[in-house]
Order: sequence, then C-alpha cells, then structure tokens
Amino acid sequence: MPRVESSVLIQAPRERVLAVAQDNEKFPEFMADLKSLKVLEKSDDGKRVVSDWVGVVPKFGTTIHWVEEDVWDGAAGTCTFRQLSGDYKQWEGVWTFTPEGGDATRFTSVVEYEIEIPLVGPLIKSMIRKAVQDNSDATLRAIKERCEQGQ
Repeated sequence: MPRVESSVLIQAPRERVLAVAQDNEKFPEFMADLKSLKVLEKSDDGKRVVSDWVGVVPKFGTTIHWVEEDVWDGAAGTCTFRQLSGDYKQWEGVWTFTPEGGDATRFTSVVEYEIEIPLVGPLIKSMIRKAVQDNSDATLRAIKERCEQGQ
C-alpha cells in the first residue's frame, strides 16, 4: 500500500497545535484543497470524531469524498484516522505532535492509502502518489500558518 510522510516544525506550543488540528470543521476556511468538511459525530470527550470530507484534486479536475473517523489521544499527542466509507479503497494514518523544546512542535503526518481506478498504469499511480503527498504537505503548512498567526 502506498505511504506518504510529511513533517513540519511549528513555532507554537503543542496544546495550541493540537487545538487547531482538532478543530477540523474550520479546515475549509484555510485549506484550499478542501471543498467541505462536516462533523457527523463527536464523542462527549471529543476524543472520537466522525466527519464527512470533500477534497478538491485540481490536477485531475475532480473531487474526492470520504467519511473519516479520528481518534485523538491528547496525552500521547496523536490522532489516528481511517476512512469509514468513500472513494478510497483504504485511507488511514496518524498525526503526531511532538514538543521540540521551547514553544515549538513537530507535526508529522503518515498516510497509507489505496485507491481503485481501473486500468491505472505506473504513471498515473505516480501522479496519484504525488497528489496525496502534495495534499499532506499542504495540510501541514496550512495548520502551521494558522498556529503561528495565532488564529
């Protein structure tokens, strides 16, 4: 299964970065490749969230849709996620938020995915992998900017 990893250092305390990352309903406000996101379920303690995502894939002139479950562990500084239904055959991974000393936080994303497109050759698979990597990188950059701007 293809896997992409991204990492960024954010000049903000881990609690701030976690708060921005957990507030996923606001993602469409500052993430260009996200058309919509709607929270469908949220546990009383906020540790489990199910949300409906519609992403924009400009290279292919299309959108991609999935319903995702996020499980947050604030003490460990992680969010484990997986697709419950949608356009991917499989979509799962983990976000990790690691204090880096002072008020800096290392935000790392690992995503494993599989998408079924009939008659897809190596070139198209490479393009899909690049699109997933670009999206992962853009997500981290957007959260970094949001945290460092103090919004």
